[in-house]
Amino acid sequence: MNFMGTDKRARQKANRDRARQERIRKQKMNKVRKRGLLLGIGIPAIIAALFIVSNYVINDSSSGTVIDDVLDTTPEPTATLPGLQITGKTPCPKTDGTEARVTIFEQAPTMCINPAKSYTATFNTSEGVIEVALDTKKTPSTVNNFVTLSRYGYYNTSFIFRTDTNLDIIQGGGSNNTDGPGYTIKDEGTGFTYTEGDLVMARSSGADSGGGQFFFVTGPKASVLDNQGTYVTFGKITKGLDVAKAILAMNSGEGDLGGTPSTPVQITTLVITEK
Repeated sequence: MNFMGTDKRARQKANRDRARQERIRKQKMNKVRKRGLLLGIGIPAIIAALFIVSNYVINDSSSGTVIDDVLDTTPEPTATLPGLQITGKTPCPKTDGTEARVTIFEQAPTMCINPAKSYTATFNTSEGVIEVALDTKKTPSTVNNFVTLSRYGYYNTSFIFRTDTNLDIIQGGGSNNTDGPGYTIKDEGTGFTYTEGDLVMARSSGADSGGGQFFFVTGPKASVLDNQGTYVTFGKITKGLDVAKAILAMNSGEGDLGGTPSTPVQITTLVITEK
């Protein structure tokens, strides 16, 4: 009888331990879920976080359900940067840099660039200069959106607010990941892979949800984004990759989205050159 009593107590203890472990697992999953809802480009980051929280969740037969629960669409970006507002159709801005700053738009711009020409974006940041050759051949519509916003001064005095060492990316185009121009654009192209020096449109977890935010790829970890949905690559760094990497190295280890810079990194001006 004593043996049976001991065996029963052991089973009860084992059941309590399993229940406790399940509660801990769910608490951690909920924490990851809350972080995932804030991500501007969050699908792969959520998957990576799930792997870190509990390796067996990824490999478990129920992992698909768990991951699907986490991948909710983030709220649409809102326009909060200081500037003027354009209602109705967005006209093409002046090309000489004298256009008054506009940060709130009702509609995406019409085609304002000449895809047959070449365009360079110069990011003058508080940490140095980054120059990018924009890809008008493969992504003319995305480049048009970016150039138009730039010529309206949309990015001037905005910030690079995210330094994610888990993905080797730095993200900017606002004060935080919820800033946006007030509209979204369609994804342009598919099957992108991500390599060092890429300039890529950020978006929420839904399709056609990009607007004004972007990120730079600064290292090989961004390859986890390959085939994880469409994050449109529309340019390549030609000068200042060391600046982008130095900004990533400023990661404070604090905040959501993989971390923020230890000191604010501002884009003082973003200048477009057309040839």
